Amino acid sequence: MTSGLDYRSAGVDIDAGEALVEAIKPLARSTTRSGVLGGLGGFGALFDLKAAGFEDPVLVSTTDGVGTKLKIAIDTGIHDTVGIDLVAMCVNDLIVQGAEPLFFLDYFATGKLDVTQARAVIAGIAEGCRQAGCALVGGETAEMPGMYHAGDYDLAGFSVGAAERGALLPGIVAPGDAILSLGSAGVHSNGFSLVRKIVEASGLRWGDSAPFAAGQTLGAALMAPTRIYVKSVLALHRAGLLKAAAHITGGGLPGNLPRVLPKGTAAVLDRAWPVPPVFAWLARAGKVAPEEMLRVFNCGVGMALVVPDADAAAAVLRAQGEQVSRIGSIVASDGPAAVRVELPASWLA
Repeated sequence: MTSGLDYRSAGVDIDAGEALVEAIKPLARSTTRSGVLGGLGGFGALFDLKAAGFEDPVLVSTTDGVGTKLKIAIDTGIHDTVGIDLVAMCVNDLIVQGAEPLFFLDYFATGKLDVTQARAVIAGIAEGCRQAGCALVGGETAEMPGMYHAGDYDLAGFSVGAAERGALLPGIVAPGDAILSLGSAGVHSNGFSLVRKIVEASGLRWGDSAPFAAGQTLGAALMAPTRIYVKSVLALHRAGLLKAAAHITGGGLPGNLPRVLPKGTAAVLDRAWPVPPVFAWLARAGKVAPEEMLRVFNCGVGMALVVPDADAAAAVLRAQGEQVSRIGSIVASDGPAAVRVELPASWLA
């Protein structure tokens, strides 16, 4: 007698999915915060804004992924940091609007669910949520045979934050304001299609020693997770010392800083800042022009902040453990907001 078909024979393992849910429940509980109602397992997540301390809030939402950095995670088997990247890419976009991250949801899709692999990814998401002070309230795990090659997976993240109506950013930016940078941990989560092309051209493998990071493999060094700036930027904002902030992602400083500046102003970058060694290596190995480096990568600036008092702002940020540099100022200019770079040609060396 021929047995009938079932879901597992079609490539979907319901038992594995249920095992993953049980494995990640403690991770989600470790991120809980004021305002969260209930736990994992419902059809939706509930959040009480009043319990979180808001009086007249405006909700702010973001969604993002980690791009082709996932390919390096898959090729190297390093799955425990891309979840931090995923959270960072969302919550860093919330805080530049003055919003406190409240909760986070993830979408994990794969061809065949590997519970160990998926739990490592979600453990990273939980760690990112703890760093950001937001709760992991739910998500979706999709097992889709035929859609992904063996071992491959995709990630997306969604975060919601809130700000009191009168505390939204950007504020009033004016000529004479200073621009500060918060140091990045490396490439973060943008430009990895070019990174992978450069690595391929260099002839190096992921397991080889990183030319720019002693004691680390190339894969591990490039997988350094995106820094989460929530607590330090919110501390600066609450101190009344922040006018505008830009998360430096794809497009670099020239593409992101003008997004928070008003028409008739320009950001002049005229002071060099600490640049992690990975960027000099990428520029040399790929023969990438400085202008292209600045347009593709963060080049050491994870967050750019416009402040009225550089010294006072820097003191608050350093107390939060940030690497802070004054990198320029706001000037009057004709036309749309722009960035002018007045750095020596050797700034990336």
